[in-house]
Amino acid sequence: MRQRLRLASVSLRLLDLYEKDEIRLEQIMAFSISDDHARQEQVWERISSSQMQEPYYIRRLLTETTVRADDRRAVYVGAEAYEAAGGVILRDLFEQDSGGWFQDAALLEQLVFDRLKMDAEAIRAEGWKWVEAAISFPYGHTSGMRRIYAEAQELSAEEMERYDALKAEYDKLDADYARAEDADEAIEAKLDQLGAELDSIDDRPQNYDPAQKAIAGVFVTLAADGKLQVEGGFVRSEDEPRTETGDVDEGEEGGADGGTRSNGDDDGDGIVVNGKPVNDTSGDDGEDDGVKPLPDRLVFDLTAQRTLALRNALADDVDIAFIAALHAFVLQVFYRFAPDTCLEISLKSGSFSQVDGLAETSWAKEIAERHDAWDRDLPDQADGLWDFLLGLDEACRKALFAHCVSLTLNAVVEPWNRRPKALEHADVLGRSLQFDMVDAGWTPTVEFLGRLTKARILQAVREARGADSAQLIDHMKKDIMAREAARLLEGSNWLPEPLRLEVDEVATDAGDAVAGDMSDEAALDGDVAELPAFLADDADSSSDEPVTSDGDEADHLQAAE
Repeated sequence: MRQRLRLASVSLRLLDLYEKDEIRLEQIMAFSISDDHARQEQVWERISSSQMQEPYYIRRLLTETTVRADDRRAVYVGAEAYEAAGGVILRDLFEQDSGGWFQDAALLEQLVFDRLKMDAEAIRAEGWKWVEAAISFPYGHTSGMRRIYAEAQELSAEEMERYDALKAEYDKLDADYARAEDADEAIEAKLDQLGAELDSIDDRPQNYDPAQKAIAGVFVTLAADGKLQVEGGFVRSEDEPRTETGDVDEGEEGGADGGTRSNGDDDGDGIVVNGKPVNDTSGDDGEDDGVKPLPDRLVFDLTAQRTLALRNALADDVDIAFIAALHAFVLQVFYRFAPDTCLEISLKSGSFSQVDGLAETSWAKEIAERHDAWDRDLPDQADGLWDFLLGLDEACRKALFAHCVSLTLNAVVEPWNRRPKALEHADVLGRSLQFDMVDAGWTPTVEFLGRLTKARILQAVREARGADSAQLIDHMKKDIMAREAARLLEGSNWLPEPLRLEVDEVATDAGDAVAGDMSDEAALDGDVAELPAFLADDADSSSDEPVTSDGDEADHLQAAE
């Protein structure tokens, strides 16, 4: 009942859109977090034409009140433009504030979208079919799209002649200098000059084919430093060129270029074995005029025997079996509409688009860079993939295989998807890889700690730094507590339970007791030195005095959990 009453706090305009099936129920539930109808409608206007319409993003916009000046949105718009639009920046006169806080988050986001719109229109004018702009996109937003890449401009005859002359001069000078006994600054400077000229020729502009741009689009977003990030060359499946071959149905699409791929039978209704139709009825169809096609049942029986014989032969050739599996994997990962393999192997890869900021992690960026590098090297057409894989050396094959297999790994814990054995195997795999999230670069940030309850924050500090360090911050407001806890946890190698390879099942109270056994003096000696001055001054008093009501509140919160 309370939940239904809460939904009544949503703007009538949004509820009308819900009745028309233009807004999903989970989005309406997200809007109910705020009672400000004007703000709700403003947020909907902002996201309705963008790809970012997930409930978590709606909640973030509704609950966000201030934005730091070093946030990418603030950097992109700039303080001058923000203040010119009537925005106010709060400054701290006593501490370094990195430019302060932009007080009107709604105004700032509106300015961001207005400028993104102008930038997107300018990019669209370059000949792209579509441009989609957003502050950020969910991880995996390009899934299902083929990507084309720009190519360097061809060198003119004069440029090639000049490049060859520079290269010859550089190589001769470098070889002569390598045999010299003494260093010569003049020769080193000349080598640097020649190298710079060669680099300028190598780094010539890269252009997209206008015909390809006409079917492709661009994603425009903001990088972490507030600069415009443009990723172009993505072709949606519906924009792929269609090449008709006979009366092939639209459902028989395939191939890396997205065109309609024939299965080898121009009529589209026959069975093909070894590239030849075996029951083609388009020609002679009677004993008097010719030989009848083989019965379908006989064709099935014969090809079943051939299949088993092929399986047996494949089992005896490990190298070809590996390439065959790799071929099937690459087709699914890089050629979305090209299931041209006789191996019935399927890959599943979760996108986790609901996780805010996942695409900006170092791991996501490394995966994307590796994927793009392979995408550039692979042949444009799936028909040439097999020969390409045969031509790779063993190390490259293994690297490509590992990349494809890695995209299928899923160790996400979901309350509705109970799969304990799979999660146990993820731990086994992690141990085999000697994997650790600390080594991978994960740290407890202020943003992460801000999503925890105060009791959880204090528990983390107790586990990492001892009970005395936790007591020093237990009286703080949550935002300040999260900031100081992040600083205390820095370098401690502390991980939350879901990130630990083997979750410690000891109860929280037992963990507190173990932490309490630590020497108070040793804990203070190790941690007070890391605290800011105003906390270090209170260290002695906080260790001698009883916990205040604020500390009790933290204990109650922990008990409630």
